[in-house]
Amino acid sequence: MKGGVLVTRPEPGAAETAARLTVLGFTPILAPALLLTPRPLAPPARAQALLLTSRAGARALTPWAIPVLAVGTATADAARASGFSDVRAAGGDAAALAELCAETLRPADGPLLLAVGESYSLDLTALLRARGFRVIRRVVYAAREATALPEAAREAIAAGRVSHAMFFSPRSAACSVALLSGAGLAPALKGIEALAISPRVAAALERVSWRALRVAAWPDQDHLLELLP
Repeated sequence: MKGGVLVTRPEPGAAETAARLTVLGFTPILAPALLLTPRPLAPPARAQALLLTSRAGARALTPWAIPVLAVGTATADAARASGFSDVRAAGGDAAALAELCAETLRPADGPLLLAVGESYSLDLTALLRARGFRVIRRVVYAAREATALPEAAREAIAAGRVSHAMFFSPRSAACSVALLSGAGLAPALKGIEALAISPRVAAALERVSWRALRVAAWPDQDHLLELLP
């Protein structure tokens, strides 16, 4: 096996990433920074389309007949797996999703239902309203920050068995940095290469020193995995 890779994304995505890493010959070490809890949603009948900004949002919903616009291909795939049939994918960030809405939808045809995690996607809401859309924002899952690193992850980092760490969102990256620093592991991070899914995630990792900090060429898991040796 190759080196250990710290996986900081929440479940159920952490298990999916771990499986990919195992196939590639790495040892996954799970340390989810956020704990997700789905919240029930009563769909408003008047919405012309459902907007999804994360796989967690897609997985939290029971499907119904409505066009879905997803922030990227991974979220679109998760929406289809959940049972939605009419799904289109944008280019991977809030600006791209707002652009797809402007290209394919009309404000006069009704509001957009934005299904998000608690405190997420406020920037997308502003972008859509600036284009004349009415946005109905509904929280479909809550994300609670972890209060400590799993002991197995702490031991692996302290022993130098972690060569890389993967980070998937600004909030989980910031939480991970706080947990690692609080556990006294900041010096050990100088031997670990941090892999960020986007520049915003990378910015949240700059509070500590890494062996290297690299950013995926495209904000999805496939491109993040391509950063591994």
